[in-house]
Amino acid sequence: MTDAPAVLRGEGIALWRRIADVLRREIAAGTHQTGQRIPSEAALANRFSVNRHTVRQAVAALVQDGLVRTEQGRGTIVTSRTIDYPIGPRTRFSEIVSRQARAPSGRLISATEAEADVEVASALELSRGDRVLRLETLSAADGVPLNVATSWFPADRLPGFVAHYAETGSITKALERCGIADYHRRETRVTARVADAEDALALKIEPGSPLIATESVNTDPDGKPIQYSLARFAADRVQIVVEN
Repeated sequence: MTDAPAVLRGEGIALWRRIADVLRREIAAGTHQTGQRIPSEAALANRFSVNRHTVRQAVAALVQDGLVRTEQGRGTIVTSRTIDYPIGPRTRFSEIVSRQARAPSGRLISATEAEADVEVASALELSRGDRVLRLETLSAADGVPLNVATSWFPADRLPGFVAHYAETGSITKALERCGIADYHRRETRVTARVADAEDALALKIEPGSPLIATESVNTDPDGKPIQYSLARFAADRVQIVVEN
């Protein structure tokens, strides 16, 4: 159990935010398991030596983050824990999430067809100006947003791809419907950044929150690039694992 006086320390940070941070760390560490209730408002108020209003603010922040939900008659339930996200030759969001007993989902935010700029053309081994599909997608586990991604695909190779993704919520299934039964990760670059207003809204986090950003290229079995992606993960919801 966290020492209450220690939580009270930290000049310039609102008390409810410090309490919320403690609970976030405990959820990430598995102290409070998915599907279980966190302690009641009264118990948390007693633990941290604060009033219930302060606890209520802290819990509201966790609800906004998608870490817990409140249910009438049940209390506050943990809905998320940190996902181990392996990056290797076969990186599949749905498989990764499902292996950890979570329910994967994908949602199409927007889709356009445009001309490839220099960066996209280079990544997909196309000529500048070739037609590409640009998709903005949101991926979640148990309904909790994990990443928002911008992806480009060669338009002429993937007729109907946007509709297939919108229907299935899966890049893998959409590619299969376009005749690409398998694909491999050629490379992934991992960096850190902070969430802008748009990504924060999609991920249900505060603007300025830390993100893990990945830049990746997937290829078909013949080594031809079929997807170039820039993904932004909520840093407190995933742990990147690099596979050899």
